[in-house]
Amino acid sequence: MTIQADASTGLQLSGQPMSTPLRDVRALSKQLVGHFVSSVAPCGTLPGDAIAGDITAVTKLCLEVAVSMLDGREMPVKVERLSAAAAGWAREGVPIDTILHSIHEGFKIGMALVTDRAATTDHDSLVDGVQMVLEILDLMNSTVAKAYVREHKAVVAEHHTAVHTLTSALLGGHATSTMARECGIEIAGSYTVLALSFPPHPDESNPQVDGQIVARRKLRRIQGALAVHRGPRVLSLLSVDGGTVLLPEVEGAAPVDVEALVARLGHAAQVPVTATLVTATTAEVPTAADQAHELLDMVHRLGSEPGLYRFTDLVLEYQLTRPGPGRESLGKLLDPLDDHPELRETLQVHIGNNLNRQRTARLLHVHTNTVDYRLKRIGYLTGLDPTQPSGLWYLRSALIARSFRQTERERLAG
Repeated sequence: MTIQADASTGLQLSGQPMSTPLRDVRALSKQLVGHFVSSVAPCGTLPGDAIAGDITAVTKLCLEVAVSMLDGREMPVKVERLSAAAAGWAREGVPIDTILHSIHEGFKIGMALVTDRAATTDHDSLVDGVQMVLEILDLMNSTVAKAYVREHKAVVAEHHTAVHTLTSALLGGHATSTMARECGIEIAGSYTVLALSFPPHPDESNPQVDGQIVARRKLRRIQGALAVHRGPRVLSLLSVDGGTVLLPEVEGAAPVDVEALVARLGHAAQVPVTATLVTATTAEVPTAADQAHELLDMVHRLGSEPGLYRFTDLVLEYQLTRPGPGRESLGKLLDPLDDHPELRETLQVHIGNNLNRQRTARLLHVHTNTVDYRLKRIGYLTGLDPTQPSGLWYLRSALIARSFRQTERERLAG
């Protein structure tokens, strides 16, 4: 295929259209594709039908666009075809750097063909030609890049929808093998269920910045850390405040270092993350998720430090939250502190800090002697000495039982 000379005023070189050496697009495209295969390494690994078909066709297309623009004409339809082809390459996994490098290699050959005919008197025409070539190169680069980005976003959105659908089904107890095939994600026999809590990033309360943007960026960083996690695909349903993560347990695969994963999430979020863990079979995932979030709620009620808590670490506390006369009786042990909120706060902070007097004093902004005095007052009013193991056990249990009893009363009253 040879493009006929155009009568319009395009760029001239030595009295002829600058596009003349590029007009035989069929022969030139064959030469260019041969160069791509031999000189652009990734092109040599492409399937033969792709080289003979799509790549050659698009090379012709790019030549036609270049000739038309050098001749002063625009070809929006052909640019749209280039965009569609680039989207197809993106879907097939052809690296974008391979495409862009090939375009640049093609331009180097095309420029050499054009400038070989230049005379010493063609300086001004060459300057105009170079400017036009840069415009053509910019058009093709941006067309390909936009198509790749658009396709990538579509794939990410599709993947996100599939993950969201399957995760919701697992948490709801409705996951099926048919759904797994449709989502392209295999259902494991068992899962490690993580309930996560993300505190606000310090900048979320900064009046000089948009707190919602800060929160969304925090969430994207967390999702990014999960996305690069090695091993079986992680499923998650997350918000800026926390959510649920399902780690599949695959036979023969190394177990996930959950503590390290939680630490990475905290590093990505730039806030201390609190997580609770329950292991369950696929059918038990809904119940396990409820348990994990109940444990997470309990960890927050106790004012415990951020970190990872397993069900086995909190099994006693979990049992104490079950409704019944035992919980009611335990909750009443703290009634003498109702008129002394500073004592109740000191007890909760002290237990949450694993009885570290210095840390408790620092968090409450008081002296350690004040902490000691308040602990003695708590022992006097309740009859339970927080410095003794037996008294501390009852006081800790009473804090757990009372927090849940109070919440239920507020819910019923509302």
